[in-house]
Amino acid sequence: MNSAPLNGWLAQGGLRNMPLEDIVEGFGRRLNEAGLKVERIFVGMNTLHPMVRARSLIWDAAGGIGQHFEFGHAEIESAGIQQSPFAAMLRDGIAELRHRFDGANDRLDIPVFDELQTAGMTEWIGWVQPFGELSPQVGSSTEADHAERLWLVFSASTDRPGGFRDGDLVFLREVLPVFAVAVKATSLRGIGHGLLAAYLGNDPASRVLSGTVLRGEVQSVEAVVFFTDLRGFTALADTMPGRELIVLLDDYFNCMVQPIVARDGEVLKFMGDGMLAAFGVISGNRAEVCAEALAAAEEVLARVEALNAERRNAGQRATSLDISLHIGRVLYGNVGSDTRLDFTVIGPAVNEASRIEALCQPLDQALLISQAFAEAATASRDRLVSLGRHRLRGVREETELFGLAV
Repeated sequence: MNSAPLNGWLAQGGLRNMPLEDIVEGFGRRLNEAGLKVERIFVGMNTLHPMVRARSLIWDAAGGIGQHFEFGHAEIESAGIQQSPFAAMLRDGIAELRHRFDGANDRLDIPVFDELQTAGMTEWIGWVQPFGELSPQVGSSTEADHAERLWLVFSASTDRPGGFRDGDLVFLREVLPVFAVAVKATSLRGIGHGLLAAYLGNDPASRVLSGTVLRGEVQSVEAVVFFTDLRGFTALADTMPGRELIVLLDDYFNCMVQPIVARDGEVLKFMGDGMLAAFGVISGNRAEVCAEALAAAEEVLARVEALNAERRNAGQRATSLDISLHIGRVLYGNVGSDTRLDFTVIGPAVNEASRIEALCQPLDQALLISQAFAEAATASRDRLVSLGRHRLRGVREETELFGLAV
């Protein structure tokens, strides 16, 4: 069998950043066209994402790509993952492993092998391909070990009587390194986007990867500015152990982020115990965007209230959250020095949102809404109640502020 045509196709797929699913689909189909009789392919990779440890997918000859899997960092130690044949391979530095289902091998206590045998497979063969110079061992769970090791795992199963032929294995060993390079080429961009999105937000990550990287490269957009701050955090920081304080922050930020992201808002930065987010106004849909931002604020406050009850029942410290909503034009893009940039929003609207939030405690309100937001939120106007006119620090004219009607 000549591996050159398949290797050439894989190389082109990697160079063109062909989607991973298309690479696996085309690879499985071409293996069968070459006569290998591959019924099932499994492909998995770890990531550098702070929330996702590994992703994988399964292809079968009858139905193509049928299943996708995603595993968090805590799940990697679960029994299901540790009973995978790849767990032992990664731990012990084994690059290739074969298993026959016709009595040629001793049975191993591996659930997936029972599944494959029940499905009529006669042989399974798996490979581990490290991406980098270090061995692919993952026995250590330290952050440094994880950050430096990326790997690809691949398996092929056949139902051919007698399993894979010697020529099949020679062919697979010739094409798998090129398959791994193609997968690496297309997956590293996805890993990079996921990593950037975790720290910058999804839209900033896409803009950075598309080349919006010049300092001062910004655009003027209309947006709802969503500003939050934990009340009394300084006192908590002075009295709580550092680790407990981080857990507290993570709990409250989790309440804030999910409702915003679910409604297409962008979380732009965390500022100590505060957060800055924005909802872009597109094609003049101001009322709709304001309604989404208001709904996100209400859900955030409801989540915080539930979290506080949970923490107090557990004998833990709790605090309250202040939110301000404002709308105006902002500059969105790269700002910073020649060695360190921040992708964010700046402008008077951001400053005003911050100063409105600072009035939450004096006015005894968890949510304050600007006059500009109230005027734009025509679909939600009947839910807002005036709190009178107030002076914002650094702003000459008084402005009317609003809260939610009880």
